[in-house]
Amino acid sequence: MITTLNPTKLRNEHLTRPALVYVRQSTLIQVRDNTASTTRQYQLAQRAHDLGWPEHLVVIIDQDQGRSGAPGIGRDGFEYLIAEVSLGRAGAVLCLEASRLARSSSDWYRLIEICALTDTLVIDEDGVYDPGQYNDRLLLGFRGTMSEAELHWLHCRLVGGKLEKAQQGTLRFRLPVGLVYDAAGQIELDPDEEIQHAVRLVFEVFTRSKSALGVVKHFADHGLQIPDRLWRRERKGEVVWRPLCHARVLSILHNPFYAGAYVYGRTKTRRRPLPGEAPRIKGSTRQVQRDEWPTILKEHHPGYISWAQFRRHQEQLDDNRTFAPDQRRGAVREGGALLQGIVGCGVCGRRMTVRYLPDGIRPMYVCARLHNEFAGTTCQFMRGDGIDAAVAQLLLEAIEPAQLTIALEAVDHLEAQARAIEHQWQLRLERARYEADQARRRYLEVEPEYRLVARSLERDWNEKLTVLDQLERDYAELRPAASSHVSEAERQGIIDLVRDLPAVWRAQTTTHAERKHVVRLLIKDVMLTKLEKVVRVDVRWQTHACSTLEVPRPKPAYVVRRTAPEVIARIRQWAPDHTDSQIAERLNQAGYRSGQGGAFTASKVEWLRYAYGLQSGCPLGPVACPSGRRGDGRYSARAAAALLNVTVYTIADWCQAGKLDGVQVAPRGPWWVKLTPERIAALRKPRRQYKPRRAQPPSATAQGVAPRKARHGS
Repeated sequence: MITTLNPTKLRNEHLTRPALVYVRQSTLIQVRDNTASTTRQYQLAQRAHDLGWPEHLVVIIDQDQGRSGAPGIGRDGFEYLIAEVSLGRAGAVLCLEASRLARSSSDWYRLIEICALTDTLVIDEDGVYDPGQYNDRLLLGFRGTMSEAELHWLHCRLVGGKLEKAQQGTLRFRLPVGLVYDAAGQIELDPDEEIQHAVRLVFEVFTRSKSALGVVKHFADHGLQIPDRLWRRERKGEVVWRPLCHARVLSILHNPFYAGAYVYGRTKTRRRPLPGEAPRIKGSTRQVQRDEWPTILKEHHPGYISWAQFRRHQEQLDDNRTFAPDQRRGAVREGGALLQGIVGCGVCGRRMTVRYLPDGIRPMYVCARLHNEFAGTTCQFMRGDGIDAAVAQLLLEAIEPAQLTIALEAVDHLEAQARAIEHQWQLRLERARYEADQARRRYLEVEPEYRLVARSLERDWNEKLTVLDQLERDYAELRPAASSHVSEAERQGIIDLVRDLPAVWRAQTTTHAERKHVVRLLIKDVMLTKLEKVVRVDVRWQTHACSTLEVPRPKPAYVVRRTAPEVIARIRQWAPDHTDSQIAERLNQAGYRSGQGGAFTASKVEWLRYAYGLQSGCPLGPVACPSGRRGDGRYSARAAAALLNVTVYTIADWCQAGKLDGVQVAPRGPWWVKLTPERIAALRKPRRQYKPRRAQPPSATAQGVAPRKARHGS
């Protein structure tokens, strides 16, 4: 019912300015479905004409169709209306009700204030209001407040209804792949066996590998895929198969619906302004801690895992994180450090990090948190190969009584893993055969003359056959590597291997990651304390029992590379009557090695004699033997020549002819001759002989070549 007009409100000066008719619906669905409300708003133009505005001064503003009235930002029509009113180019603002103009008190009061300053009327279905008059302004303010409160009440009723349905477990939303709603609206497992088996396989592999990336690697190695359900457009609800990625594994492992629990409120959205952009408010979503979930209904529907197993998975994923390393062990890495992630400093209690020596194999355990964060000194660091060996020996001794059980479980584990892979491939092939057969039936059902459809169906049939053929080839290639049958010989071989756990532990086929998994199953953490001569290793088992080891500290490099004292003693013993080459040969035959681990040579023996001040009784050069006779009884060529009254050339000729027992280390090197009294008596000349210098060839003299110098024994 229209209120009787007050002549003091609507005046001629208002009729000379345009009347702005504001039309708005909150959502596009309302624009499409609530056509009656839209029609009523457009009819306000006729009311403005009835009130006296000519048709050309009635302006309809409908740019904000499908936009909410809660925020004033982003509504172009409302901003245009404010601008026209501010410039005094509007005589009245017509709207169906206050909620159409604004659902926010700040926008509403701003409009009323500007209308009062520019003498602009506000007209709705109930009457005409002059914001310049106190009573009308008070009434308009109250109506704007009620409009904003109405929006709050609507929101509370909607959210309250959602919470009530969520607490009853009847609020429906998108389910993760592997779960579906039945005809009665209850959650159940997907009836597709291939989808069920793929989801179960994710949880089984994670239980073994303890790593989300390990699940991805397992699926990639065996050519397996994971299902995904589409939710957009015409393909809504369709299941597609894709390669498994790391983010998808995490989404499956973190979803409590797979544990049979109905959960609501896992995320929370907060509104915040975005700096540096146009003025607008955007919601930010964050994860809610598991203990703060508002609604948890356990055993609400069938699940793939139990709630206890879900909790264990969450603890494992949290332990794999690298954030706050003092509280988390981190995921198992591929490096050779056996205690990576579980080793702590026995001095300050902080988690120790791992470094590797330049060879990339030998680890170093370092406690450098104080240095990195507060520029302090490094707490302690130590070589880790000896510590790892001691902890591994302790671990093998601890699990020795359970070797047979471990062997049988290893066989069962291999068979179960192979059966799971085989079953997943069989389901995948079964689906491909069904799709190919379905395409064939569609092609056969169409009339042969109807080639417009037959060609498309034939092409689809060929594509399905191609996919099936490729899958069968891939399956044939992967099947030998993942055979589900373990023969009796293989079973006995596995049992024999596990009975000899040290051999399996040290085998090259056993990876560092597998060793670390075994260590983490039994050992909770290890604390290292460097003492004067040993490293104290405190091992805390998963049962919270403790064991203590003392590992000798590695010797310094100069001590490790120092030649063994018994080698020096042998060189001292053999030096008077053996050459350096003979000493090196005898040391190698006795199994000795140099400080760096190599075999001995004459140069190495010579260096050791020099380093330790050992004189050789059998030098290679005559200059080092002033007496002319070595410790082994051999004479130099000059000494032998003087003893036999011949020249050194004669001694050389006799040695080359075998007349004398002479040795020569290198060609054109000095001769060392062995003379017995008998040989001296037989070869000694009565007088000193001088053998003339050998003549040079005529050709050499003619060419101006200098004559060759006589060879000497020195």
